[in-house]
Amino acid sequence: MKDILNQLFDYHALDKQQAKDTLIKLAQGDYNHSQIAAFLTVYLMRNITVKELEGFRDAMLELCIPVDFDGKSVVDLCGTGGDGKNTFNISTTASFVVAGAGQAVSKHGNYGVSSISGSSNLLEHLGYTFTNDTDHLRKSLDEANICFLHAPLFHPAMKNVAPIRKELGVKTFFNMLGPMVNPAKPANQLVGVFNQELARLYGYIYQNTHKNYSIVHTLDGYDEISLTSPSKIISNTTDTVLQAKDFGLNDLTQKDLHGGDTVGESADIFLNILQNKSNDAQKNVVLANAGLTLYTCGKADTLEASVQLAKESLESGKAYKAFKNLIELNKKL
Repeated sequence: MKDILNQLFDYHALDKQQAKDTLIKLAQGDYNHSQIAAFLTVYLMRNITVKELEGFRDAMLELCIPVDFDGKSVVDLCGTGGDGKNTFNISTTASFVVAGAGQAVSKHGNYGVSSISGSSNLLEHLGYTFTNDTDHLRKSLDEANICFLHAPLFHPAMKNVAPIRKELGVKTFFNMLGPMVNPAKPANQLVGVFNQELARLYGYIYQNTHKNYSIVHTLDGYDEISLTSPSKIISNTTDTVLQAKDFGLNDLTQKDLHGGDTVGESADIFLNILQNKSNDAQKNVVLANAGLTLYTCGKADTLEASVQLAKESLESGKAYKAFKNLIELNKKL
């Protein structure tokens, strides 16, 4: 590790194989806590390169417990986190709306590191027990049209890193990696990133995959469609900027998206939205993200039509039913 750190401190990037090998050794416990913390901190000081990010991704996927859904076309809605905005769980809520609209979802998530409530905090608070049992996950997909993959159960090699990330309490390159390392390797993905540079890096990497994807960054800093500002969208076919009106929706403010000060408050917002009891701002930001996801998956020919599919899922109760079915199935574990 000393040679790797000196290389990085001298402003030289790792090549793809070096990045992969270093992360594998780190995960296997070859380095001490101080070395790991120093390694993570480097990438807070300078930008990560495409080759480094690809190498780290390949290491994570090689080390993970894979999930096979027999070729079923699933989608993941996952943000990098690290935007510091303390929103409610927008992508998690949108996942159930997407499931209710008929698109199978394999949601990859974790506890919040730089936010109060990550998707795992939320679902655990609401009674969900994490599992990596593939048969149960398949059953969840069949009966609820959604399953949840709690990242630590599928990336057990990362146990050496988790306490250090928690102690640091800031975003690291593992935030950047999260959406890339879903062990189900979904064919469709809505990826939220916390800055434009990372959106560009993701664009370079994802264009060399077979995914249907939309990479999202809202220009005032959100790692999702926030409707508070225009959003940069990079997909298989376009590189564009969308505004609230393109979704058939109105502009919002940052205050509209506040996630509360506890996991319980975030959970209340989540349940209110799925039961169609929330305010319009909370509802609409979820519809925007669910709509773009459905559009990315080819569920409708236009973005506005996809938003309408999401709206029907929410207002008909299908989204809430997907959530209830997931929880009920999970109780049978």
